[in-house]
Amino acid sequence: MTAPRTLFEKIWDRHVIARGADDAALLWVDRHFVHEGSHHAFGKLADRGLAVAQPALTFGVADHYVPTRAGQAPGGAIARMIATLEDNAARHGFALFGVGDPRQGIVHVTGPEQGLTLPGMIVVCGDSHTSGHGALGAFAFGIGATDVAHVLATQTIWQRRPKTMRLTIDGRPTPGVGAKDMALNWIATLGADGARGHAIEYDGSAVRALSVEGRLTLCNLSIEGGARCGMVAPDETTLDWLHGRAYAPQGEHWDRAVAQWRALATDPAAMFDREVALDAGELAPIVTWGTSPEEALPITACLPDPARVKDPARAGTIAASLDYMDLKAGRPIADTPVDQVFIGSCTNARIEDLRVAAAVLAGRRARVPGLVSPGSSRIKLQAEQEGLDRIFTEAGLEWANAGCSMCVGMNGDVVAPGKRCASTTNRNFRGRQGPGARTHLMSPAMVAAAAVTGTLTDCRPLLEGRSV
Repeated sequence: MTAPRTLFEKIWDRHVIARGADDAALLWVDRHFVHEGSHHAFGKLADRGLAVAQPALTFGVADHYVPTRAGQAPGGAIARMIATLEDNAARHGFALFGVGDPRQGIVHVTGPEQGLTLPGMIVVCGDSHTSGHGALGAFAFGIGATDVAHVLATQTIWQRRPKTMRLTIDGRPTPGVGAKDMALNWIATLGADGARGHAIEYDGSAVRALSVEGRLTLCNLSIEGGARCGMVAPDETTLDWLHGRAYAPQGEHWDRAVAQWRALATDPAAMFDREVALDAGELAPIVTWGTSPEEALPITACLPDPARVKDPARAGTIAASLDYMDLKAGRPIADTPVDQVFIGSCTNARIEDLRVAAAVLAGRRARVPGLVSPGSSRIKLQAEQEGLDRIFTEAGLEWANAGCSMCVGMNGDVVAPGKRCASTTNRNFRGRQGPGARTHLMSPAMVAAAAVTGTLTDCRPLLEGRSV
């Protein structure tokens, strides 16, 4: 008889090849995603005369640097990086979802939608938000350039086993409150280091009620609370979403896979190193006010006042964030003017995200400019077939192509210094969207509401009577 195990422990145990010191293990990697920024790792392989060990398990995606605005063409260093990725794919024989490919998109969007990420897998990529893939019951995490080279050469990676945390979210959220609000709430509650050193398993009625798109958002933001990864055990929602996708098992292989995936659920008596419980029914839409995802508040709340904080270090941090964001202590966060909006990123650019934003914007005009960048070429096509693109453009927003775009600003899509942006992205660090940019993170519905009013505002009244 084996001891009861968590979902994470089952995946970890299946992938151990060798054990080292300090609870480290050499793990087999099932999927390795690379992008334009992975050229350093390929350079390491070239220096040593090595080939990619498992090209069939390696997938390239052009996303971080590709232009997203119509009529733009990559030039200079960006063109060279895209060409280098294409050259490496051809030389080593791995699949590439490149510029012009109908499967192209943000790696953490197109990977799952193609059925490349499956329950029970270990998935890695040279990008911290790889944690999002855990929504499908995988152990997924970001790695650095040295580890990218190691995986390319060996299809393995050394890892120290993290602790486990079960984050249970029960209750029924009010309409207009979704996965982004749940994520920002727990990060604000526990802190940016609140889950450091842990693998999070999300559970509870509110999590189970989420679509796979919502779960991808929730797991994507796990890294912003310090976690090594986030994951949701596969269930009927997972299976329905995966069935028939391009790289998912087919026919009798599907039936065998489903039987294995069902067995991944955490055993009833399994123990976690830490348990945290939250109530989704108590949530209002959340927005960030500072320069860390943990600096977030309900839209109905007032900004913190450092003069009321006893800890001098914390008071200083609050004061510095308010100063950078040009906000006044103690004032309501609602009605703060914004200069522009952005809907996109691996966190919130899936079809469900675009639909809820369009529900707010339909028949209304945006008071500020904005950019909408879908998460993949496939999502872009689907949105256009549903007429969502017309809703965005008729509202006065720009409809763009798929890519990371204004989330990280590597392709030239940036927020100007001193300008305030309502954004569906994942990080509000200083300069994240451009030097001097001021970023407020929130859900797609909240960004759409900010576009309509020109201020940070509660999206719920604007959604009343509208179907999503």
